Amino acid sequence: MAANIALLAAEEEHNPLVPATYDITWSIVCLLVVGFVFWKFVLPMFQKVLAERTEQIDGGIKRAEEAQAEAKEALEQYRAQLAEARTEAAQIREDARTQGQQIIDEMKAQAQEESDRIVASGSTQLAAQRQQIVTELRGDMGRTSVDLAERIVGESLGDDVKRAGTIDRFLNELDSIGAKSAAGK
Repeated sequence: MAANIALLAAEEEHNPLVPATYDITWSIVCLLVVGFVFWKFVLPMFQKVLAERTEQIDGGIKRAEEAQAEAKEALEQYRAQLAEARTEAAQIREDARTQGQQIIDEMKAQAQEESDRIVASGSTQLAAQRQQIVTELRGDMGRTSVDLAERIVGESLGDDVKRAGTIDRFLNELDSIGAKSAAGK
């Protein structure tokens, strides 16, 4: 029993929940080796990847800001060009309107000049025709008057020069009487 007691005492000293000292020692050594390898090799690589990712994110944000600034600048340029194009279009419309009015005015002036020319030409032709008709009528009237006078008198009025002078004087007297009556109205 004494051996049993010694065995029980030895078992009581040994707690199954507490590991043996050699297990604790080797576990600490392994932990230190793994920690050293992790600290020396894995952690720097992890920090390098993390730094690259941070740099990519920062670079992406910076590029996005630059792209946004460029887009805003391009938008402003587009708006400026659009405003300039609208101004230019308005100017072109105004110029076209002005030119159209000038063309209309020129055409009216040309039409008026042509009308005046036609009226003047017609008046000239009318005056020439009137003069021609008056001249022909005087001659016919003179001959008719002489013929009538010869019939009334019963003799021939043979002197052509005398006859022409008498006829012209008679017609001039008729013209002066017609002019006085026209002026009196």
